[in-house]
Amino acid sequence: MLPTPLPTELFDLLPTAVQIYLRALEAALHQQSQLILNLQARINQNSSNSSKPPSSNGLHVKPAPPRSPSGRKRGGQHGHTKAECTILPADEIIDHKPSACPDCGHALCGDDPEPIIDQVIDLPVKLRHVIHHRRHALTCPQCATCTRAAPVAEAASGFGPRITATTAYLSGVCRLGKRPIQTFMTDVCNIPMAVGSVSKLEAKMSQALEPIHEQAHQHTQGMNANVDETGWKQAGQKCWLWVAVTVCVTVFLIRPKRNRLALKELVGPDPGTLTTDRFSVYTFLLGEKRQVCWAHLRRDFQAMIDRNNAGSQVGRDLLQHSDILFMHWPSVRDGTMSQAAFQKDFGECLREQVQVNLRAGLVCGDAKTAKVCENLLAVEASLWTFATVEQVEPTNNAAERALRHAVCWRKTSYGTNSETGSRFVERILSVVASCRLQKRNVLEFLTQAFLADRGQGSRPSLIPATP
Repeated sequence: MLPTPLPTELFDLLPTAVQIYLRALEAALHQQSQLILNLQARINQNSSNSSKPPSSNGLHVKPAPPRSPSGRKRGGQHGHTKAECTILPADEIIDHKPSACPDCGHALCGDDPEPIIDQVIDLPVKLRHVIHHRRHALTCPQCATCTRAAPVAEAASGFGPRITATTAYLSGVCRLGKRPIQTFMTDVCNIPMAVGSVSKLEAKMSQALEPIHEQAHQHTQGMNANVDETGWKQAGQKCWLWVAVTVCVTVFLIRPKRNRLALKELVGPDPGTLTTDRFSVYTFLLGEKRQVCWAHLRRDFQAMIDRNNAGSQVGRDLLQHSDILFMHWPSVRDGTMSQAAFQKDFGECLREQVQVNLRAGLVCGDAKTAKVCENLLAVEASLWTFATVEQVEPTNNAAERALRHAVCWRKTSYGTNSETGSRFVERILSVVASCRLQKRNVLEFLTQAFLADRGQGSRPSLIPATP
């Protein structure tokens, strides 16, 4: 806190040189005080008031309050849907029959038409299936020319379609590195595989997925999407992993820049409505072409509160209005409230009140709060796109959830070493995320894609047959 300044009448009695010196000290002290406040604000940043992830929260961050006891017993509650054990087709059946009646001792025979099945699921001792293609060399009895059978195309890599698909699955779904995959193949499947072979199989899978990824990319361009980006490393150089999440298809791209050119490459020259954070690269999207993420805005509002200054009340008011939004929007999502009813009952009123709060923030006296309010007023139309445009959410959570898998993979793989590796990552991530949205089996999809690349069967598509 700055000391109380001298009264004007006493200050004027001081010599001019002393007055100039005191003014300089006062300015320096004010500058240092602002620096201390800024550093304190940085120290107090956490996942609730900034873009930092929850994993970066320090010990000083107050954890979420514990939930109050519900009074119910642990476990499944009365009336919940029972989780039934799935009875799978049997590879082996062992019948168990009683030999005699326990009451009279008479011998029993026959079959029970509906026996109780106690199912045991296990892995076979031998998982691998080895085929030897023996190419014979035969000599012509007439001219003595020796001819050997031509090489078999599918034996070129030494591994079949399911091994290739499983290798890509272990990498892209299980996030295993090259050596753990080699260890898994050796210990679990009893299949000898070199580390270099893992890279070659990933490259073959990437080649098979190239037209599938390109088709999915073209499909998502021009559609409403949640868009986000995160850092990536390629050969030690900083790159960016971009993602576009539509209703059924998710597409990833790795590009060297975090700029508008990379964004347009992802979403196309004429994108639909994009839900984004407040990163400056999205500012060219105007009006209904953009929805600003309210989950990010909540963190901005909490940061206003945590600064404990003249702008804190503005943050409290804005956070309260966002709570009202998130309280009623789930009813629109599940269909119990129409979008028009939400706009009439809550949207118009919330928009007016938020605008009033943002204008109050401009003159609140805190420079940071005023700057945030100024930036939000500049994109004010894009705060409410979700209330009028169908299939647009108020948050960018879908894109952040899609990126989480990639971020976890990045922390253990440290990125990719080459352009080839980056293409594999963006293609396998697109397949994994899209198959999860469509509830499809990733391994079967990868196997079918690899077989189609060899000319066996039709190529699968990430675009669903029905909307």
